[in-house]
Parts: sequence; C-alpha cells; structure tokens
Amino acid sequence: MEYKFCENDNFEDYSSGRVLYGNRGIPNFPVRLINEIFRRCIYYCENKSDLTVYDPCCGGGYSLTVLGLCNNEVIADILGSDIDKRMIEYAKKNTDLLSQAGLKKRIDEIEGMLQLYSKASHSEALESAKRIKDVIKHEINIDIFEADCTIPLNIDKKIDIIITDVPYGNLVDWKGEHESGIYVMMKQLSKIANPSTVLAISMDKHEKVNNNEWKRCEKNIIGKRKFEIYKLI
Repeated sequence: MEYKFCENDNFEDYSSGRVLYGNRGIPNFPVRLINEIFRRCIYYCENKSDLTVYDPCCGGGYSLTVLGLCNNEVIADILGSDIDKRMIEYAKKNTDLLSQAGLKKRIDEIEGMLQLYSKASHSEALESAKRIKDVIKHEINIDIFEADCTIPLNIDKKIDIIITDVPYGNLVDWKGEHESGIYVMMKQLSKIANPSTVLAISMDKHEKVNNNEWKRCEKNIIGKRKFEIYKLI
C-alpha cells in the first residue's frame, strides 16, 4: 500500500508500554498506519479541523491516544467505547495522557521507576514523555465509556470520523442468526452517524462486509489485515 499522508518518521515515543500504557491483551496498532488511515478519513471528511473522533472498539485506548497526540491540532473531541471493563480502565489511563496533568502524572511515575531501578528503558521512556509533552498544544475533550457497539448506542454528539480496529476473535467471530458482527456494528453506527460522517474499519482480510447503510470509498490490504473506508449512502 502506498502511504499518501503519513511520512515514515520515527514513532518510538509512542511505542506501547513506553509512555503509553500497555499490558497483556491490550491491542496496539502500527502508529504510521493508524495515522495514514485517519488522514485518509480527513480527506473524505467535510470538516478538516475541530473533529470529533469515535472508536467503538477502543480496547485499551492505544490508537485513540496515538491519534490524539499525532493530530492534536485538528481533533477537538475523542470518544471511545468497549464492551470490556478492563479495557475501559486502560483506555481512560491512556487517553488521560492527552492532558498536561495526565502526562505530568505519567512523567512522575516514570521518574519514580527510574530512581528505583535505574534502567535504560525508563530513562528512554522519560525522554519520550518529555517530547510528547511538547506535542500537546491544546487539550482534547475525552469521553471513554463501556458499551456494546452491536446494540443501540447512546451518543448525541455529531461525529466526524469513526475509526476502529476489529481484532480477530472479537466481532469477527461473533455471529447472529443471519448477520455478521461487523454488519450489525455498522448498522448501529449508521444510527449515530450523519451524512458527513466517515467510517474506517480495520479487520481480517478474509472478512466479507455487506451492508445497506454505508458506501465504500476505498479498500486496502496490508498483510493479513485490511481496512475499508465508508460514508453513509
């Protein structure tokens, strides 16, 4: 796949477990790729700034936090939901890093670990955290909540971009009587979208997507995964 909008920069500051919180079972997404997908969404989006971004399968909030840091100047609101309470706890911790207060708390935490263990990894994490601190030009409004995106969602904000990664074994394996989990999710997302909303879904490349509400703008395959971008019909 050709990258059109995201340069091949050094993204090690955003590595999972370095400054951003990581743990077993918490999915992460390639930093360059999630930014490329997001910026392709902006291309299709009527709004180009003050964006409201929603991830209905946010997991530990890694992708949302990366997007908030790398695109701080154009995002006004971030919403994230997940069905897993444990993931929601981590998503709140990660997206809290988008605030100066939350990042200062993380810096204090890393400094404490550095004093205790004197590990090079902690020293490197501290330098990364200080660089990230300079990235935050304004604070994004954050709302992280528990929700099942295959049933009606209680969201009243006007959403510009919905972007999510459906991990294998989550919605991909969930089957209704006649409909796939992704189909059901897209149906529910159409109810909270508006005519200008852009939807991007990353999924297993073998997943077949059929729906009556969304028109596909593009599809790209990367290894064993693919992402598709849609707008409402």
